[in-house]
Order: sequence, then C-alpha cells, then structure tokens
Amino acid sequence: GFFQSYAVEVDVKDASNATCLYAKWMMRFLIKYETNSSDYKNTTLNLSSSVTHNGSVCGNDTQAALLAVQFGGGHSWSINFTKTNETYQGDFITFTYNTNDTAVFPDAKRKGPITIVVKDTMRPVQLNNVFVCHNTDSIEAENVTQIFWNVTVQAFVQNGTIGQKESRCRADTPTSAPTVLPTTANVTTASTTTLSPAPTTAPKPVENPDTGNYSLKSGNKTCLLATLGLQLNVSQDKPLLININPKTTSADGACGNTTATLKLNDGNSTLIGF
Repeated sequence: GFFQSYAVEVDVKDASNATCLYAKWMMRFLIKYETNSSDYKNTTLNLSSSVTHNGSVCGNDTQAALLAVQFGGGHSWSINFTKTNETYQGDFITFTYNTNDTAVFPDAKRKGPITIVVKDTMRPVQLNNVFVCHNTDSIEAENVTQIFWNVTVQAFVQNGTIGQKESRCRADTPTSAPTVLPTTANVTTASTTTLSPAPTTAPKPVENPDTGNYSLKSGNKTCLLATLGLQLNVSQDKPLLININPKTTSADGACGNTTATLKLNDGNSTLIGF
C-alpha cells in the first residue's frame, strides 16, 4: 500500500524570539507488534498533518538542546543535541508509540505507550553549519525501524540566523551505480512512497521500466539480492505513471535475523521500502 507522510518543520525560539533550533524533515516508522492471538503484525506509523513541538528546548553551553514533536493518537518523537566549542551532534533519540491507537495497532495485545531510546548516528557538525541529508537513513531497535529522509537541521543557532554552509550526510555523497548481480531474489513487498505533485501538462507515454539490480551487505557478506523493474501507478488528480530509473536510484537498508529491509531512493522525492 501507499502511505503519505507529512514533512515536519520546527522553528524553536529563545526568550528574545530569535531562532535557536531549526529542523525540517520527513520520517515514518515500521513497527512489529504482538496481537491478542499471540502472532505478530507489521504496521506503518506516519506523521499526521497536525504535529506539535511542545517541550522543545534551545539548549546552551551547559544544557542539551531538545527537539520534540507529538503527533497522532499519543505518539511522540524527540532528539537531544549536545555541543562542544566547535561542533554539535545528535545524542539520543526517544520514540514513544501508543498501541491504544487502534487505527495503527488493531488488536494489539499490549496496550498503552511504549518507549524506545536509541543512540543517534549523526556525525559531529560544525557550529553555524546546517546538517542536510536528502537520502534515507534508518535506525532499527526493539521491533521498530525509524526511517528519515529530506532532513535539514541546525542546533544551537547563533544570533537567530540559520547558517549558509551545509554539512552533508554520508548517504548524499555520490557513489557508483549499484553492482549488477546475476541472481534474482524473491522479495515480499510492503511499499511506502512519497511523491511529487502530478505535472500540470499531459505526461508523455511511459515505456516499460528498466530492470535494476540491487544488493545489501551485512558485514562483508551479501544478505539480500533483488533484480526488478519498477513502475508506480499513482491515482492523484490525474493518473500518474513513474518509472524508477536504476541508474539514478540508490539502494540501502538492513538485514536482521528474521527480517530484511530494502529501500530504494530515486533522488527525486520517491522512496520505496520493501
């Protein structure tokens, strides 16, 4: 199924009404939960169109900055930032999902809020620089995969002015095309996507999609292989066909003991998760 996730923009002000913490990003959560029949279901939790940021804190030389958002039926997410004399970086991410939200967690055995805390993998960023990451990044812990993309953030903003210099994430660094592999893998699909608006002019006929070869590694061993041609047929105001171009599409993800995630990003706001 296709799920729309909303972008979040938070502009935290200090006592003088100057910006001290700014962030704009997109995220979604893939969660495995136990049902009353003792089996497990996978669900996707997306941000709603209404997000609050109560509890966000500017931070200073002795206190961490905190970016906190609340959304949906009792869900919340936050990250705190610490700094040195020259850099700042994310410290811990805290995510709370509420299984009382029956629209997302039907027939959940455990009721109420569940909180997980994970270490952020963000590298130190020079003060006055903006951290930017357009490609997808994910963190997995305790049956939850947190997926982030189109991230722009600056903590400890000085003089209320967002920096002009960017620090880019590793995933945004240009890499070679995916390795061509001879093996085809059977992949169970549970797709998520975020799409640009349909063009106002009549689109040209779309040919069959080119076949791409994608792989994931766990350590030095390949753990997932996929060969596929992919076309999205999206119903918006007008039907929209989009071919995923393997030459410009990056692949990442992770392999676990019982699950694997393959994420394709075409660099043009289209994210597909398998």
